[in-house]
Amino acid sequence: MSDFKKIMVPLAFSAFSQDILQFAAKLAKPLDAELILINVINERDIETVQVITSFGYEVDEEHYLQQLQQQRIGMLEEMMKKVDFPEEQVRFVFKVGRPASTLLKFAVKENVDMIVMGIKAKSELVHAFTGSVAEKLFRRSPVTIVSYRDEHNAGRLRKRILKDMDREK
Repeated sequence: MSDFKKIMVPLAFSAFSQDILQFAAKLAKPLDAELILINVINERDIETVQVITSFGYEVDEEHYLQQLQQQRIGMLEEMMKKVDFPEEQVRFVFKVGRPASTLLKFAVKENVDMIVMGIKAKSELVHAFTGSVAEKLFRRSPVTIVSYRDEHNAGRLRKRILKDMDREK
């Protein structure tokens, strides 16, 4: 376990982000690992701003990115107040790009040892991972991925499996 010195935590600032961050910090603390919190701004959002600008509306791509980053830094600061982890071992990174590809490239470039991600509540077990981004990361990542489940989703998944087991009887 001592090999885990850099733990990357992709954050989308969803309802689950605080729990994922808390879980990652609990993993990282005894390992004396660095937490790299990363948020990828989807390039499609930037393309949308460019389209709006082309219609004559005054929307500045650079200003949009700055505002978005400021907003997310504020959210992150609030989240970090609830986490017991040394501030000097936390790094926050913004990237613009295709989320799955950007996360994978960043993990490789930074020599990340572990990625901590969560799942989203969806009705089908097949789609339990956090959409296509997590599915791509789980399939293509050369880095260990730990998938966090909050109590609600863990309970929901257990019920689904128990229901399947009952049908098999």
